[in-house]
Amino acid sequence: MTSDTLPPAESPCQPCGACCGYSENWPRFTTEDDAALDLIPEQFVNAKLSGMRCDGDRCSALTGQIGVATACGIYQLRPEVCRTCQPGDPECAMARRRFGMAPLALA
Repeated sequence: MTSDTLPPAESPCQPCGACCGYSENWPRFTTEDDAALDLIPEQFVNAKLSGMRCDGDRCSALTGQIGVATACGIYQLRPEVCRTCQPGDPECAMARRRFGMAPLALA
């Protein structure tokens, strides 16, 4: 199993999910080619075809409760913006603060 199939069980992302609920403007498509975007199920893509569809600020592919237990419904197909967000990076810290969670320590 690689990092592109499922996050490791010890990943701090699964009990968090803050980055996926931070802003409807965050999960934007940037470097994906058309072939990669075509793999993302249509129900998860916004009407402008510019990013992930959100319910409020929360990505529609996110399941579970932020800060408790979450998962990505399209983890294997997630866009590049989701792949580049890393535990403990500045974007992670900003999203965690919004939900009242302490920043993660970088390893």
